Amino acid sequence: MEKEIALETISTQIQSKIEHKKLSKGNVFRRFIFMLIGAILMAVGIEIFLIPNQIMDGGIVGISIILSHLSGIKLGLFLFVLNLPFFFVGYKQIGKTFAISTLFAITVLSISTVFFHPVPAFTDDILLATVFGGIVLGFGVGLVIRYGGSLDGTEILAILINKKSPFSVGEIIMFFNIFIFGTGGFVFGWDRAMYSILAYFIAFKTIDIVIEGLDQSKSAWIISDKHSEIGDAILARLGRGVTYLKGEGAYTGDDKKVIFCVISRLEEAKFKLIVEEIDPNAFLAVADIAEVRGGRFKKRAIH
Repeated sequence: MEKEIALETISTQIQSKIEHKKLSKGNVFRRFIFMLIGAILMAVGIEIFLIPNQIMDGGIVGISIILSHLSGIKLGLFLFVLNLPFFFVGYKQIGKTFAISTLFAITVLSISTVFFHPVPAFTDDILLATVFGGIVLGFGVGLVIRYGGSLDGTEILAILINKKSPFSVGEIIMFFNIFIFGTGGFVFGWDRAMYSILAYFIAFKTIDIVIEGLDQSKSAWIISDKHSEIGDAILARLGRGVTYLKGEGAYTGDDKKVIFCVISRLEEAKFKLIVEEIDPNAFLAVADIAEVRGGRFKKRAIH
C-alpha cells in the first residue's frame, strides 16, 4: 500500500513538472501580452476605421455593430455579452486554457472599444477605411488566434453545429456572415454592406499571413534520376539540407530515390530553377506547410 502511495506521489510530481514546463510563467506572460496587443489592434480597426464609415465585420462583431447602431448602447457591452456564452462552450469543448485566453482577449477588446470610441476616424475615404481597417483588424485577430485565443464565438458555434450537420465549418460561418452582411445592407445601405464584405475578405487574408508568417515554409518532393546532383545543388546554392527517401514506381516497379526538402516561400522560385536546370523532366511537387520545428531548418532571406 505504501509502495502504491509512493508511486502515485512520484507520478503526481512528474505530472506537475511536465505541466509547469508546458505553461511556464514566461510563456504565459508572452502569450497574454501578444493577445493584449491583438485585441487592442482589433479595437483600433473597428472603432477608428470601420465604424465611423459604417463598415461592419462578420460574426459576433458584425451583430454587435448592428445592435449598437440601432440601440445606441456601447459596442463593448454587446461584444462581451454576446461572446460570453461561447466562453463557457469553449471551456467544455476545447479546454480551460483556450477559454481563459478567449475571455481575456474579449474583455480587452470590449474595454478598448469604449476607450477608442471618442477618437476621430483616421480617414473619411471609404476605400482607405475599408482596406486599412481590414488589415489592422485582421492583424489583431491573427495575433490572438496565433497565441491560443479567440475574439469571435461564431467559429466555436460553427464547430458545434458541424458535429450534428452535413455542413462544413467554413460553410456554416459563410451562412452566418451572409445573413449578417445582408442585415447590414438594410441598416447601413447596400454599398456599405459590399464594402463590409471587402473589409472582411482583407481581414481574412491578413489573419492567414499573421498565423502562417510572411515567409511561409513549403515542402518539396522531387523524383529524378539525377537526385544526387539536385541534392548537392540545393545544399550548395540554397544552403538547405535534403533527405533521400526510398521509393518504388507502381507501374514499372523500378527503385526510385525521392528528395524531400523544406524551403521558405521566398526560396521557391530559385529552388524550381535549380531543379529545372539539372533535370527538366524531374517530377516536382511543392506544398504549403503550416509549421516547421526542429532539425536544422532556419528561415533566411534570399540574396
